[in-house]
Amino acid sequence: MTIRPWEPGDFPQTLALYASVGWTSYTQNPEMLRAACGQSLLALGAYEDGHLVGLVRAVGDGESILYVQDLLVRPERQRQGVGTALFREILARFPNVYQLVLLTDRTEKSCAFYRSLGLIPAAERGCLAFVKP
Repeated sequence: MTIRPWEPGDFPQTLALYASVGWTSYTQNPEMLRAACGQSLLALGAYEDGHLVGLVRAVGDGESILYVQDLLVRPERQRQGVGTALFREILARFPNVYQLVLLTDRTEKSCAFYRSLGLIPAAERGCLAFVKP
């Protein structure tokens, strides 16, 4: 597996990756997804034999805030270290960032995964997140 910066030419595979995990809010608006990937602070892909198997996308300024917007892995490659490698690589690119944040589904699987990476729910730090309905 190779992790490298995402490139606009990777978009067809990117759209297929989002579809594979059922993220239809992105796949129903492909031009928004294309723009979002291109305008991210950093997007990294995990590739095997030229095929995109995972992606992490970060937004923010990289100094005071790094927001991990998307971290997704093809279902057949989940639980094989791809997501962990992508997350660690994004952290390695911003080692001194003051605050790292992400928003995810409140499932047992997601909570266990992010805790395994050393993250904790915001509530455990006395924080609360707000989202637009």
